[in-house]
Amino acid sequence: MSEAHAQIRAARGRGSFITLEGGEGAGKSTQIGHLLRNLREAGIEAIGTREPGGSPGAEILRKVLLSGKVAHLGPAAEAILFAAARADHIDKTIKPALAAGAFVVSDRFADSTRAYQGARGEVDPRFLRALERITLGGVRPNLTLILDLPVAEGLARAAARRGAFEAPDRFEREDLQFHENLRAAFLSIAAAEPARCIVIDAARSEEDVAQAIFEAVSSRLIAPAAAKRASHG
Repeated sequence: MSEAHAQIRAARGRGSFITLEGGEGAGKSTQIGHLLRNLREAGIEAIGTREPGGSPGAEILRKVLLSGKVAHLGPAAEAILFAAARADHIDKTIKPALAAGAFVVSDRFADSTRAYQGARGEVDPRFLRALERITLGGVRPNLTLILDLPVAEGLARAAARRGAFEAPDRFEREDLQFHENLRAAFLSIAAAEPARCIVIDAARSEEDVAQAIFEAVSSRLIAPAAAKRASHG
């Protein structure tokens, strides 16, 4: 075990929970890949996961939610189904990994329910907070990175990622104003909880965004001395 690895493990003990949030096309999945690689190179055990999904039961609900088949039930019903998927995700994936001392990096978590189901003010924030109290059981991110970029650019990226033969999912099909509201909702969450959230400019190059993310994680969750040693090999 390297000295940097030993210092990192001594600095944290229990695992840390990191979430990446943002609108469509923000690059969360790509950046999670970079972050996991950087964490592992720094000697940190880390796993990647996603929402909706991340566990067998939640993956079943993912297919239903993203297909749009339950959209006619309304955003409150969608929020309840997201919460059900999240409960399984927490119990089967997140809690065991954190207890084992790993870093858990999730593509979306509870902030997405706040933003997506509340983007048009359709779901009472008190209702969403009640769902969180029931579902999360005290599991909250140590750090949330909100990848922010202009809506038009994000939707263009999402379309390019899909290609010509794949249909947009339930949320990509929403109108431009929905996505503008969504972006504002994420930025509002970041402003309200600066101790937990960091906004990352996702309009920069992939490499620059990856560096900004690892620097944010290092400054918040890794012992400074260990992070410095890891960055210098």
